Amino acid sequence: MKKLFVGNLSWKATEDSLRQQFEAFGEVVSVKIILDQYTGKSKGFGFVEMANPESAKKAIDGLNDKEYLDRPLRVSLAQERPRDFNRSSAGGGGGGGGSRDRGDRGDRGDRGDRGDRGNYNR
Repeated sequence: MKKLFVGNLSWKATEDSLRQQFEAFGEVVSVKIILDQYTGKSKGFGFVEMANPESAKKAIDGLNDKEYLDRPLRVSLAQERPRDFNRSSAGGGGGGGGSRDRGDRGDRGDRGDRGDRGNYNR
């Protein structure tokens, strides 16, 4: 089986209509359009799994850049995720700070007199 990435999908696309497009090139094992977890709307891409490599190649050749629901499809072999792929490490910043050794800062008396910070109505 070969998994294909399908990008630039219209929001009107359904898994059934996408399946029909790919079935012209061979047996389709599965179709999955990726949805936003908060809105439930399509993220504009999905995956189609073809039964064999020959069908996958035909689908890529026949559908890549082909208009589908007023948009040119982007079809290519899907990239396999590494086995140790961890969702929490994908993008975004790190966690909280924790305790850090800031060294000895002394009495901080070298900053000069800053006066009364609380009295702004002078």
